[in-house]
Amino acid sequence: MLRLSSALLSCLCFLSLSEIATAKNTTVLILGGGVAGVIAARTLHEQGIDDFKIIEARHELGGRLQSFKFGVSGNEHLLELGANWVQGTETPDGPKNPIWSLVQKHGLKTQENDWTGSITTYDNTGPVDYLDLFDSSIDAFTNVTIAAGARVDKKLVDLSTRTGYSLIGTKPKTAHAMACEYYQLDWETAGTPEESSMITTSWAANFTYDPDFGGFGDDNAMSIDPRGFKSVLQAEAATFLKPSQLMLNSTVKNITYSASGVEVTLKTGEKLSADYILSTFSLGVLQNDDVRFHPTLPDWKLEAVHGMTLETYTKIFLQFPRKFWFDTEMGLYADPERGRYPVWQSLDHKNFFPGSGIFFVTVTGDYSVRVEALPDSQVQEEVMGVIRSMFPNITVPEPVAFHFPRWHTDPLFRGSYSNWPPSFFSGHHQNLRAPVEERLWFAGEATSKKYFGFLHGAYFEGQDVALAIAKCIHGKGCVRPSHVEEVTNARPYDI
Repeated sequence: MLRLSSALLSCLCFLSLSEIATAKNTTVLILGGGVAGVIAARTLHEQGIDDFKIIEARHELGGRLQSFKFGVSGNEHLLELGANWVQGTETPDGPKNPIWSLVQKHGLKTQENDWTGSITTYDNTGPVDYLDLFDSSIDAFTNVTIAAGARVDKKLVDLSTRTGYSLIGTKPKTAHAMACEYYQLDWETAGTPEESSMITTSWAANFTYDPDFGGFGDDNAMSIDPRGFKSVLQAEAATFLKPSQLMLNSTVKNITYSASGVEVTLKTGEKLSADYILSTFSLGVLQNDDVRFHPTLPDWKLEAVHGMTLETYTKIFLQFPRKFWFDTEMGLYADPERGRYPVWQSLDHKNFFPGSGIFFVTVTGDYSVRVEALPDSQVQEEVMGVIRSMFPNITVPEPVAFHFPRWHTDPLFRGSYSNWPPSFFSGHHQNLRAPVEERLWFAGEATSKKYFGFLHGAYFEGQDVALAIAKCIHGKGCVRPSHVEEVTNARPYDI
């Protein structure tokens, strides 16, 4: 029989039966078990707060860190559907990417991936050397970031990256030039130059890669670990997380919030209550109303959520009986249609999975959305048409395995990662990050101003927001990031 202390009985006598029944399940509910969610949980633990639960819809922790076995029997390899690289690792005597620290801590096997020095170029006639244009495109992107910095210094308005390219005199007209531009920009941001902010695209590049701006360095370490990239997050969670603090296979459908507390309703109908919620959902989930909020989120929050862009990045994998393609790590294909199956990578390479027969191509943005709407057979036919045009003098066999993910239509994600559009102001981003009613908090790669779109952005946001919530819990001053009620222009429109 449960015995209650006299003090507790005295306290309970002032509560109605319904109030006792709805006592909080936990202090903090962390919604989502990706990088932001796990690092937030670890941060709460480090602050002496273990009364939390991570609610994760999938069967495992990892979020958009997802791997899968690919290939025919006897030649299978674990590949990454989502994030694949630690982008910027560390600089001697400089900062270290926190994802790189996790990789080193848990012994993840990685390999440096040479994106710019090991590449072969093609168009729809076959191999064509336009590496001079490729090198020029690297310089052009650098010059755009310099011009963006000058705009910040002069307090000038943001522009699209397309406008930025034009202002420095870079106006690609040929398929070769457009493919090179795609490689420098779209392949990173997953958005086109027209859709990408000039200033913040510069931030994302400089703050991650350029040590002069506090970046981690130019190296890109690719995960080739047979446990999968997700294993670093799962191994880190195992250092502090108890089984009772994790609910897997639990999809959130509704969130009710007020100044006094929060409640989550799962797809099963189960309800969980807490003092605080930390939502680490993908921006796409929030944009598509896959989770309903009661009351509806305020206008300033909705404007921020729908004002930022969630892009899609799709890797299309093929396995062949034998390797017949380039010996470099990367390949670039220039199609008359910009963005049509442009960036290729050989996994059957001495640095990755030699003898695997695996080759993959990446598409992004609207082309990813298009591809997802097609049956696998049609996508395979299109991809094979491109391969045969790249290698016209080779009898290209049919693939023995074929696969690609559908991130855009997956209701748990609705895309791959965020991109900051030109019309999105700092006030909007401040509102994206700001909590509602001091009870409903938000974190993820999209809420990071410096590192949006990157794993380390999710890491820093999970850490920072959890520290703020911990101060609220400990009564050390619940200082929340403020929101801007109405984001306005510096000057009115003149009509």
